[in-house]
Amino acid sequence: MKDNKIKANFKLRYNIIIVLVYIIGIILLGQLFFLQIIKGSEYRETSNARLTRESVIEAARGSISDRNGKILATTQTGYSIELYKTKIDDETLNNTILKIVNLLEKNGDAYINNFPITSDYKFTISSEEKILEWKRQYNISDKASAKDCVYRFRDKYSINNTDMKEVLKIIAIRYEITTKGYSSTRSIKIAENISKTSAIQFNEQNADFPGINVITQPVRTYTSGSLAANIIGYIGKISGTKELEEKLQEGYEANDYIGRAGVEATLEKYLRGKNGIKQIDMSVDGTIEDEYVQEEAVSGNNVTLTIDSQLQGKTEDIIKDAIKSLKKLKKKSTFGSAVVMNVKSGEILAMVSYPTYKPEVFVGGISQSEWKKIDDSKALYDRSVQGSYAPGSTFKMVTATAALESKVITQSQYVNDRGVYPYPHYPVCWYYTQYHRGHGNLNIKQALQKSCNYFFYEMGRRLGIDTIEKYAKFFGLNQKTGVELPNETSGIVASKSVAESKGKSWYLSDTLSAAIGQTYNSFSPLQMARYISIIANGGNYINATVIKSIKDTDGNEIPKTEIRQYISNLLGEAKQDSNLKVNKETLSVVKAGMRLVTSPGGTAYSAFSDFKKSVAGKTGSAQAGEVTNGWFVGFTPYKNPEIAVAVILEDGATDSYAAKTARKILDVYYNIDIKADNVKENTSASAYTETQR
Repeated sequence: MKDNKIKANFKLRYNIIIVLVYIIGIILLGQLFFLQIIKGSEYRETSNARLTRESVIEAARGSISDRNGKILATTQTGYSIELYKTKIDDETLNNTILKIVNLLEKNGDAYINNFPITSDYKFTISSEEKILEWKRQYNISDKASAKDCVYRFRDKYSINNTDMKEVLKIIAIRYEITTKGYSSTRSIKIAENISKTSAIQFNEQNADFPGINVITQPVRTYTSGSLAANIIGYIGKISGTKELEEKLQEGYEANDYIGRAGVEATLEKYLRGKNGIKQIDMSVDGTIEDEYVQEEAVSGNNVTLTIDSQLQGKTEDIIKDAIKSLKKLKKKSTFGSAVVMNVKSGEILAMVSYPTYKPEVFVGGISQSEWKKIDDSKALYDRSVQGSYAPGSTFKMVTATAALESKVITQSQYVNDRGVYPYPHYPVCWYYTQYHRGHGNLNIKQALQKSCNYFFYEMGRRLGIDTIEKYAKFFGLNQKTGVELPNETSGIVASKSVAESKGKSWYLSDTLSAAIGQTYNSFSPLQMARYISIIANGGNYINATVIKSIKDTDGNEIPKTEIRQYISNLLGEAKQDSNLKVNKETLSVVKAGMRLVTSPGGTAYSAFSDFKKSVAGKTGSAQAGEVTNGWFVGFTPYKNPEIAVAVILEDGATDSYAAKTARKILDVYYNIDIKADNVKENTSASAYTETQR
């Protein structure tokens, strides 16, 4: 009886469940019918009328400042226009583009124009070979003129306008679309850094410009013109199919800028930041209906350089003025370079390459006229880091060090300079050329003071080239300095192997020339500053650096070991290629000889005779084609060295110009307050430097 009752209850519950499922099914089917049939057309219309697109929020690039916190490169808010593909025909698209361009021009704003033909029908492509390559890419006859090409693109884009100026405006944007590509969900940028007036008008008249979206974006700003351009560098857009493919894989967007030179390039990883994402609701006719941030952008890290902007700026002016003065003397001077370095840390306080340029001209794209000006002057070539020049007599401290360490002479022994050296091709001392006699008896300090070629010919003969080469490497003259800048030269130390690599034999005459800084010896101004720093600090090997610190947006400092490893991986490891140890006593003798250079009777005495601080230095001249370049290298103060300086002036071996230029730089150094870690101490002394003959 009990079992029957249980079965009856179960059956009742089962039937109730079946009825409920049936009722729910009826309701769902009815709702589905209502949505698909009754309301379907309405919902389809709404869906088709609105598309959701993602737009990139560009991250602000990290700032670059000098050692005192003065901002040299930063970002400001700017406005740009991006265009999405919409469901409009060619005629509507062309008319829309023309309206966009006309509005921009009315407000004095530019639009992106990479079409390689100007309004007067001239190609902007650099060579005939590249013009032919471009024509073939677009199936245009090799014989077609620039004007023919314009008409070809007019037909390609179905442009009906008769005014050719209007046609070229439309082609510019259509060509950008062709080369960069766009879609209903991926935009293309057609104008950058436009005025606020244009931005407001485009937003207010949004319905008249289908597919247009005005975005705010960070614009790179260089606050001090050309100051330290060779160190800071500049940014440029990603260009070329290969680079674009590579950068897209690294997380970049097609419209992104990247560092092209200086620390903008080498520290791209730290400066770039991380882009954010914004959602945009846009109707199929291109009208924006709503937008909101999906992911915030993260700014890049902030970089502090080791340079002092005041010293840097005044050093640039000094080098520029020196070049102008040499030109007035009918010299062929066109370039100059100077480096000021902390002898203990390798920090670069100023580093100049002249001529220079303004990084800002690259922001938003550089004009043809600006590019020609920069290209013609070779301003992008950083002479302080990339340049490699014969050192002339400034190399003699290497030979002096090798001679003392190898014990082929002592500081108390003398060599009698008779003017004409008796081996093997009878080279003469510069003093003999001018006065037809030799310097007479000189010890090693006096030989440096007088820059006596005869003395160092004799040291070269006694030492041999292999020993000289070893000591040049001790001073890092065959190695990169480790500076965080691209394309640094390694320099060349004269040797038998270098001669062999050029298919030449090595002779005693080559050794004599190498001993006074000639033959294949060739170094950068930065290498020379590092070489002098090692002498000044007592033989401690240092690497050069322009990076004081890198901090993230929260103020956390990136470990220097991480930065150094990153730079080593990027540019190659910089380390001393020598196991030699040099006695401090030897370097003391060399420094004493350098001190005599700026003392009475020294080759640079006239430049430093009334200087209030003690300077030790060496001058030099080196033949380079039809000109003789002038060098000065030195350090100050003599007893407790703080900084080293290296100056080179093209065709500047006249009246000790390089030494006088260095003197002006040191005047600035001692008259400004440089905030540094143990860079500068209050010491007093007198003056000293040498000009090489």
